[in-house]
Amino acid sequence: METFLVIVNIALILALIFVLIRMQQKHVSFSKRVFAGLGLGVLLGVYLQFAFGTDSSITAQTTDWYNIAGRGYVRLLMMIVIPLIMVSIIQSIINLEKTSQLGKISLWIIGVLVGTTAIAALVGIGSSFLFDLNASEIEAGQAEESRGLYLEERLTDVQDMSTPQKILEFIPANPFLDMTGDRATSTIAVVIFSAIIGIAVLGVRRKQPEHAEMFIKVVNSFYAVVMRIVTLVLRLTPIGILGLMAVTVAKTDIAGILELGKFVLASYVALGVMFIIHLILIAIFGLNPFTYLRKVLPVLSFAFTSRSSAGTIPLNISAQKNSLGVEEGVANMSASFGATIGQNGCAGIYPAMLAVMIAPSVGIDPLSPGFLIQLVLIVAISSFGVAGVGGGATFAALIVLSSMNLPVALAGLLISVEPLIDMGRTALNVNGAMTSGTLTSRVMKTLNLEHFNDKKAVEKDIAV
Repeated sequence: METFLVIVNIALILALIFVLIRMQQKHVSFSKRVFAGLGLGVLLGVYLQFAFGTDSSITAQTTDWYNIAGRGYVRLLMMIVIPLIMVSIIQSIINLEKTSQLGKISLWIIGVLVGTTAIAALVGIGSSFLFDLNASEIEAGQAEESRGLYLEERLTDVQDMSTPQKILEFIPANPFLDMTGDRATSTIAVVIFSAIIGIAVLGVRRKQPEHAEMFIKVVNSFYAVVMRIVTLVLRLTPIGILGLMAVTVAKTDIAGILELGKFVLASYVALGVMFIIHLILIAIFGLNPFTYLRKVLPVLSFAFTSRSSAGTIPLNISAQKNSLGVEEGVANMSASFGATIGQNGCAGIYPAMLAVMIAPSVGIDPLSPGFLIQLVLIVAISSFGVAGVGGGATFAALIVLSSMNLPVALAGLLISVEPLIDMGRTALNVNGAMTSGTLTSRVMKTLNLEHFNDKKAVEKDIAV
């Protein structure tokens, strides 16, 4: 009977996948297909949870099969991240009129990412005070205590590296190793290696133009093939979101969410405020924030369901370039840097909220100006170093809490709602990267305003 029910559940998702394929064949817009996948995934997940429960064998077996569609899609995206970054960065630099533009682009992108992370820390602090969050109010279960012990064990790894050492990890010692994604900083290392190749080609073009011309032809050929692969993979986005959302909802711990509901609400209020700040920045630079929002929503939907900033890089780049009119080199660099540096949700809001929650439990006044100033500065600086120790909100929290001499084990109290909050954090991280790319391209006067304002430009490269 159990096997029969699993087969029925598999048949259900196959039927829904067929519906999404038919929508594509009927030329339904990409955005509508993405949100259809999201909605159908939620319904499928709700059915699994209420019919079989979150911990049943049937749910476990069913979600294993559903992960072929969800996690399988994420794997395909990860497969094309490194080739996409390499050929796009090299080609973009080859087309630069002045190499000095590369430095200005990098500074603006990193400046926006780190600056908005500092603002995100302030927003997180404000939300903690608004909801009067206090770690002493939360009771720890066995899973949370285990998580706390794990965090304490990993703290030594964090403390072994200073911030300069973490930044040093960005520099590629073995670019071929970084192409495998072996290190937490592999993505940035590949960006740096690709930039060096591009700058070298510019030098060769001045002295040995015939050799440079041959290399450029090879790069352009690789670029055409890689972009075709990207297009093919991105067409699977609605199916990937369907699988990811169904698994997420089916396994969501509703009891844990209700118990820690105040922290979940405070987190999403902070995330929502930071999204609005991003839109305000877009407006300040003379762009329509509603046009921007409409074009990035499909990317944010995938980031929300996948909880993977790195996996969202291809969608991020495609949306910036094809929908927003951002110059290609800027789009590649902002998406790549934004996946590991200055993450507004993981490195900004989350550590700041935890610090304010935990401070009273050890006798520190979280309203003290000295404490708040120190916290914001540490959050901004450590947003560089998160990638050097593995990346993600957990390590961001480890770095900030240990730097503030606060107990890291208390961060384990939130394990039951971590996946739910991480969905919103990842979407904010990705939006921060797209905001930095859009603003940088605007400042560098390379933003295609006609393309930005074109309502039909959302999916020109993801056509049926």
